[in-house]
Amino acid sequence: MDKLQSVLSGEEARKDAKTVLQTVNEASTLGWGTRVKGFVACFVVGGVCAVLGVCLLFLPRIGIILFIVFYTLGNLCTLGSTMFLMGPMKQVKRMCDKTRALATTLMITCLVLTLCAVFWWKNFGLALLFVILQVLSFAWYSLSYIPFVRDAIIKLVAVCV
Repeated sequence: MDKLQSVLSGEEARKDAKTVLQTVNEASTLGWGTRVKGFVACFVVGGVCAVLGVCLLFLPRIGIILFIVFYTLGNLCTLGSTMFLMGPMKQVKRMCDKTRALATTLMITCLVLTLCAVFWWKNFGLALLFVILQVLSFAWYSLSYIPFVRDAIIKLVAVCV
């Protein structure tokens, strides 16, 4: 009877008319212990993929392809692991923050270009260049979460040059 009353009063329609943000927010309400377990699991999978990629690098003919795919997949898993700690919406907002927007754009661009160089352009030298840029951009992005470190690195490079 309550179901019928909610349908007739229009409450059922309001329940179904959730926005995507509300749905994602409800899905990300995990307990702290579950968040830490998800972070550790995703981070470990990312690390294993990266190490596996390095180990597969020495296989003849397909080693470089496997290295690039596993290394990129490892970086994506590592990046996704932090979403467990702060939630997907907060992570995306922090990634697009004005202090990290350039680093985020460079990192994602390098990830995509690495896969394009391997599968679409079939240029392995370019793919290895993008892997190196991937490492540097991921490090620069990660350093953006530590206050004043990037400024200190910029000043150190300016002094050295």
